[in-house]
Amino acid sequence: MVNAPLALSLSFSLGIMGLTFHRTHLLSALLCLEGTMLSLYLSVSLWSSYMTLPSFSIVPMLILTFSACEAGTGLALMVATTRTHGTSNLLNLNLLKC
Repeated sequence: MVNAPLALSLSFSLGIMGLTFHRTHLLSALLCLEGTMLSLYLSVSLWSSYMTLPSFSIVPMLILTFSACEAGTGLALMVATTRTHGTSNLLNLNLLKC
C-alpha cells in the first residue's frame, strides 16, 4: 500500500503535469488546477493534524475557501470566453485582442 505523503505528492505532480501538457480546453486546465488545489488541501490538513497546534487548524479552511473562489472565477471566465469567442479552446483565445 502507498503511504499518504507519496500519494499526495503524486497527485499534486499529476495535476501540475496535466496542467502543463493537456491545455487544449479551458475546462481541462481548470480541472487540473482544482486537482492540485485539492491535493494541497489534503496535505495541509494532514500536516496540521500531525502538528496538533490550534494555530495551524485555520490554514486548511483558508485553502479550501481559496479553491472554491478560484473554481467560481474560472467557471465565470469560461462562460464569458465561450460567449464572446464561441469556443473554450485555449489555442483560439487571444488575450491581447479582448
